[in-house]
Amino acid sequence: MTGLTVVLLLVVLATAVATGARRWSLPAPSLLVVAGLVVGLMPWVPEVRLPPHTINVLVLPPLLFASAGDISVRDLRTVWRPVTGLVFGLVLASAIAVGYVARAITPLTAATAFILGSVLASTDPVAVTALGRRLSLPPRVQAMVQAESLFNDATSLVLYKVAVATAVSGSAITVSGTVEQFLILAGGGVLIGAAVAAVVALIRRRTEDPMLDTVIALVTPYASYVIAEQSHTSGVTAVIVSGVVLGSTGHKLSNAPIRLQVHAVYDTVAFLLESVVFALIGLELPSAVRHLAHDERGWPLWVPVIAFTVLGIRLLWVFPLSALMQHRHSEGEGRLSWRVPAVLSWAGTRGVMPLAATLSIPLTTDAGAPLPHRALILTLTTGTVVLTLVFQGFTLASVVRRSGIALEPEHTAREEARTRRHIARAALEELKQLGDLDQLAELGGAAEAALKQARRHLEARIHQVEDADYSDPDARPADVYREIRRTLIAIEAAELQRLYEANKISNATRRRIQHELDLEEASLRDRG
Repeated sequence: MTGLTVVLLLVVLATAVATGARRWSLPAPSLLVVAGLVVGLMPWVPEVRLPPHTINVLVLPPLLFASAGDISVRDLRTVWRPVTGLVFGLVLASAIAVGYVARAITPLTAATAFILGSVLASTDPVAVTALGRRLSLPPRVQAMVQAESLFNDATSLVLYKVAVATAVSGSAITVSGTVEQFLILAGGGVLIGAAVAAVVALIRRRTEDPMLDTVIALVTPYASYVIAEQSHTSGVTAVIVSGVVLGSTGHKLSNAPIRLQVHAVYDTVAFLLESVVFALIGLELPSAVRHLAHDERGWPLWVPVIAFTVLGIRLLWVFPLSALMQHRHSEGEGRLSWRVPAVLSWAGTRGVMPLAATLSIPLTTDAGAPLPHRALILTLTTGTVVLTLVFQGFTLASVVRRSGIALEPEHTAREEARTRRHIARAALEELKQLGDLDQLAELGGAAEAALKQARRHLEARIHQVEDADYSDPDARPADVYREIRRTLIAIEAAELQRLYEANKISNATRRRIQHELDLEEASLRDRG
């Protein structure tokens, strides 16, 4: 059996496992890692070696872009203070702690131990987003978890590049050089990501071809990554920034049918890539173990120690930070307690990013000698990723449930019901004004009939929300009715955005109701 055949079979297996995970409400990343590990342990499965650029260039950009699109600029503004402490302080503390422990218990040199610490220092946005989709976390907590996982990559990437340069060339680490490299990587990535987002937004506003708009959406993360990397800045940061900007403004860039098609295609691509990449993580571990030297066979004992170090330093950092934030905001809303830091700590899983970074480690030093313990770094990284995804992934829902901070389904349903009722009433008020306009007189009875039909439609929507009856009240609309209904949908969408910007509804509620409005508008276009 060839490696290509294994990969194709893995795609089928990963898709089936991910589909089953959704059906049974299990954490898909954790289940996929276990499936990949089981496949990798089978004796008849040939070794599958992942080229570094396969994940860095092909897989990461769209997954990071999709994860970044799930968080809004408004949510980032509300959590930037605690996230800053996690993005800089916790990443550095984790890298130092893991490097020190690895140097003490493994054959790794100081330089290679620092490489291990740098790649495991940050949480993974792909894994965190995939696990977080199953949980009904409060908007602020969800934003903190996602924002940290998205923006701590720039810090860990700088540490990783410094560590690799030290191991390969033997040069000394300087604070000024590290700060300068961080400013170039992170700052350049932010500028390039924002510039790409601005250009893409300009193009998409002028595009009405669904196929072209979909292609542009798929190409955007790759363009951000490649341009940033070729400019010697952070491609990861560029993709994340462009994803956040375009995700927050996507409802303004195109019409409903195009948005629906873009979301459908992108959700499909992200689902497929996530399914395969988490299965590949499990598949990579047995392959990495086969390349270990004799003095590196203690990895089954070292991996739990390193994983415990990662989790321990996170607990020791998050709880004091939460206590500080609680003290500063004790008189305000959203007071933090032990329950929130517990969930934040347990949600810090590792995933695709550390594996991609480890695969990119050079094979040799500048002198041409093999880089010492590269296989051990890959094994320890992959083992830690597998352990955190399985252990924390399968227990995260239980931690959230025991913490008591999860939103009840009734809470989300009530918020959505209030929002639907509010925007329907806003449209109804506009409809009453529209009925008084003289410009409709020339349409005669058709306009009057259409206005009555549209009014009945909105009143039915309000009664459905109040009575919790979601049956379809649509009648067969005439041409005039369709035009009026499109106008009212635009009013509802504008009111929905106003409620969101006024911080009266969550980003998840806004997205769900906007999707419903897009579906209705698209159905009107199809009937026209």
